[in-house]
Amino acid sequence: MWDKIKPEEMTDNVFRLINEDWMLVAAEDEGKVNAMTASWGGLGILWGKRVAFVFVRPQRYTKEFIDKNEKLSLSFFDDSSRKMLNYMGTVSGRDEDKIAASGLHVEMVNSAPVFKESRMALICRKLYEQPMTEESFLDKGLVDQFFEEKDFHIMYVVEIEKILVQS
Repeated sequence: MWDKIKPEEMTDNVFRLINEDWMLVAAEDEGKVNAMTASWGGLGILWGKRVAFVFVRPQRYTKEFIDKNEKLSLSFFDDSSRKMLNYMGTVSGRDEDKIAASGLHVEMVNSAPVFKESRMALICRKLYEQPMTEESFLDKGLVDQFFEEKDFHIMYVVEIEKILVQS
C-alpha cells in the first residue's frame, strides 16, 4: 500500500539512492510499459520546482517510451532487488518482456507506471530535454572515459509531482 509524502519529507541520501542503490526509469506508451536501470541523475530545485535529472542514451528502448509520454516514474527498491536491477539494465525490452520476466508488477499512477515491488516511486512530468554534446564538455577526459562510441545521453529535467512510499 502506498503513502504519499512531500519531496521535502524524503529522508534518503540522494547520492546513495541513485549511484549505489540504482533506480528504474519507466514510461508507458499505448498500454505498454518499458523500464531501464539508471545510476546517473540527481534531485534538486530548478525553476522554483522540485525536480529530478535523468540521463538516457539515445539507443535505449526506454527513451522511445519517455519521448512519447509526458509522465515517467523513478522507482527505488530495497537491497534484495540488485539482481533484478542488473537484469533490467542489461536486457532490452525490444528483445523480451523484461518486466514480466523479472517478476515485476506495474500499476499506473497519474499516467506513470509504478512497480508494486518498489519501496519508493517518484511520479514525474517532463519539463526539459537536452542532448549532451561533445563540445559542451569542459573536462574532455570525461568524453574518453564515458563516451567511447560518442553516444551522448539525453538529459531530461522532470518535475517531481508525487512521491509514493510503501507503508
